[in-house]
Formats: sequence, C-alpha cells, structure tokens
Amino acid sequence: MKILIFTEGTLIMHKNARGHTREEIVKQVQDGKDRSLYEWKTYVPIGNAVEKLQTWKNQGVKILYLTSRTKLTEIEDIRSALKKHNFPEGQLLFRQEDEEYEDVVERVMPDIIVEDDCESIGGKDKMIYMHVKPELKRRVKSVVIREFGGIDHLPDSISELTV
Repeated sequence: MKILIFTEGTLIMHKNARGHTREEIVKQVQDGKDRSLYEWKTYVPIGNAVEKLQTWKNQGVKILYLTSRTKLTEIEDIRSALKKHNFPEGQLLFRQEDEEYEDVVERVMPDIIVEDDCESIGGKDKMIYMHVKPELKRRVKSVVIREFGGIDHLPDSISELTV
C-alpha cells in the first residue's frame, strides 16, 4: 500500500508557528511577513506526525511525500527538514516542469492521499484530489485534514484509514 502525504501544512510548518493556534498559523501564512515561512530547512513537525507515519510504515506502508517546492534548493531544504526530524524514509516527490500536483498523483497512483484543506491559500479549489481525473479518483482514497491541524487524530491502523 502506498500513501502520498503532502508536506507543508499537513506534516510540517514554519518554525515560528510553534506555540500558536491553528487559526493564528493560517493568518501568519496569509500575511506572508514571517521570515521563517521561507526557511524550509527549519520547518518543524506538526504534532506527532513523525510517530504516526512510523506507525503506518511499521504496518508495511510505503510513504511518499509531496512538497509544494519546485526549485531544487528548496526541495533539498524540505528533504533536510524531514530528515532532521526523523520522518520515516520515503521518496520526496515534487512537480516537474509543466506539471501540476494532480499529474504527480496520477503518475505514482497512491492508494491513499493525505492532504490539508488549503485554507490559507484558497481552500478546496487548491486541493490536489479535487483535480485528479474522475476515472482515477475511484482508485485513490482521499483523506483531508485541517491545514496545520496535524494527522495525530487519524487512525493508527492503516486498515481503518482506508475505510
């Protein structure tokens, strides 16, 4: 089983978001003035994301990460942040030139996609799953969480997540 999980806003957040409510973090992102928003190497886990993903990985799940970054240096910064915080091993995917998020999903065809609701950048219309071809949506389970709300509340059992 393959799970594709979005990184920024779903698993990790800018370091200056720590100690703030989800609503305050969304406002920080919308405002765009906090320098740590653009320091991807310093991003930190949201809640117990590392432990949740390790629990799933221990059940045999292949984890694929998807970043919004497209510049090689920024992609490497996200990779560095994931490694620094001991996220389970998994391929870090990103959009190639002329590719949209849905193209990445359709290319790797995960069993489950976990993403946030994109509240800070425009909501539902910005979500990846909304743009996946209808004939392929039937093969991919969508799990949507609140942006910066974390994945701690999702079931530990991968079989429960697929229901």
